[in-house]
Amino acid sequence: MAKESFLYKGTHFSVNVHSEASLNYAENEFVAFDDDIFNVTYPKSGTNWMIEILSLIKSKGDPSLNNSVPIFDRAPWFEIVDVKEKVESLSRPRIISSHLPHHIFAKSFFKSKAKIIYTMRNPKDVLVSNFHFAKVLSIFEEPKGFQEHMENFVSGNALYGSWFDHINGWLQMKDDSRFFYITYEELLLDLRGCVKRICKFLGQELDDEAIDSVVKNSSFKVMKENKMSNWTTVPSEIFDHAKGSFLRKGVSGDWKNQFTVAQNEYFDAVYQEKIKDLNVKLFWEEN
Repeated sequence: MAKESFLYKGTHFSVNVHSEASLNYAENEFVAFDDDIFNVTYPKSGTNWMIEILSLIKSKGDPSLNNSVPIFDRAPWFEIVDVKEKVESLSRPRIISSHLPHHIFAKSFFKSKAKIIYTMRNPKDVLVSNFHFAKVLSIFEEPKGFQEHMENFVSGNALYGSWFDHINGWLQMKDDSRFFYITYEELLLDLRGCVKRICKFLGQELDDEAIDSVVKNSSFKVMKENKMSNWTTVPSEIFDHAKGSFLRKGVSGDWKNQFTVAQNEYFDAVYQEKIKDLNVKLFWEEN
């Protein structure tokens, strides 16, 4: 959990990252353009990976922008403080990131033709990734232990609220033509195929060479070596680089190295209860 947090419409936000004003701007004052592309996720679900992919699609595979502009400036989170000018000066089509739950999202989006790409990830891996992230990002309290971290996660006592509420809220839009959902696991399994699907959703026609470049330059290896993508430019008082790296493993199934048998059984029981009305078969449930 954040060292200092506050509630906005029932959801936890960080005092150091958000404010009532910034959230009100995102929800009520922000004006969505019809060609906006929103990159929406629950934290630690592949947000930065999707920024890299979308940036490369926008540039037709040219990695110049990705190699010269920090990832959080290419597709800023529009709900954080002091970001209005940055968002409104983005070149179009704007790529805008967000972790906001559905019920707090920009009202103007729902009246527009803008599109959302919603990336999901096995919540067990989200939980583990969040656990390690909390050790290196200064806004978080140091986790006392994995069990307590899990309890906070399943209860929704976490930044941006409950993963389960986030998924249930956003997948209400699964049949909306402006909404495209994909999983971290699918990206790992067939990145090229996923890039082609994303291009089709966005109405972007890229030739094979451009698609090859998108795939190459959004790989974990390339991103981990790219200072504009790996967060190494973030000051050490915000991100403790001595304790870990932002791009840690880039894998699926790391939860198996962290969960005990009892924790896994407990989490599975909570999971089944909380998504029982979802009516969507998620990729990690089938594989």
